[in-house]
Amino acid sequence: MIVCRDVDFAYPGGAPVLRGFSLELPAGKVCAIMGASGGGKTTVLRLLGGQHLASRGQVQVFGQDVAQLGDQGLRAMRRRMGVLFQLGALFTDLSVFDNVAFALREHTRLPEPMVRDIVLMKLHAVGLRGARDLMPSDISGGMARRVALARAIALDPELMMYDEPFAGLDPIALGTTARLIRELNDALNMTTVLVSHDVDETFRIADWVVVLAAGAVAAQGTPAQLRASTDPLLQQFLGAHAQGPVPFHYPAPSLAQDFALPGKAAA
Repeated sequence: MIVCRDVDFAYPGGAPVLRGFSLELPAGKVCAIMGASGGGKTTVLRLLGGQHLASRGQVQVFGQDVAQLGDQGLRAMRRRMGVLFQLGALFTDLSVFDNVAFALREHTRLPEPMVRDIVLMKLHAVGLRGARDLMPSDISGGMARRVALARAIALDPELMMYDEPFAGLDPIALGTTARLIRELNDALNMTTVLVSHDVDETFRIADWVVVLAAGAVAAQGTPAQLRASTDPLLQQFLGAHAQGPVPFHYPAPSLAQDFALPGKAAA
């Protein structure tokens, strides 16, 4: 389903984000991408969706080289994808119902009664059929995330990508969202790519986990395999330890240099 080979990527004017990044993700599974903040997880999703193109290497989705697709090819590829953005990204001037109906009206010629039935089914799947007439400003952050999920699966995508779906959720909403991700993947026979920092919930639903560090894959395997690993980086990440291979501080001048008085040489 997804193949990345020797991918390099950096944002304009910034340090490299991915360096020699290679990855293969199996179809039909829930695959998680994890790692420290700033490690390139969301960047990987953007490369898969064609928002950014690799400066070197190859990114393939559905057997297609993303860099070789024109505008029409990208649009066709994206119609086979669903994306749950980190903050939901609902249209604030549209109702819950119309948010979910948007993709159906934009990309299909289905009659409105059929659109209505599909929207209600998707909202029912996320437990919000009764909220269809509310506006985004009328619902909580957790509910908005579930509406965004209903919108993302409206076209029954083959590939579903989630960017931090558990961030900011209370324990009940978090557990419900995790269960939905797993059940939707199995019911719709889709492939799921999940970016998350939540180790416990992610390991509970994932079939395969990839851990990024220094712009490349540091480790990958089943949740059980990663928990059993003695790799210091994995031990630090999974155990939430402050000390380890991953530094807490961003590279900076020495304290003596930064706190020296102007015009006075640092000690």
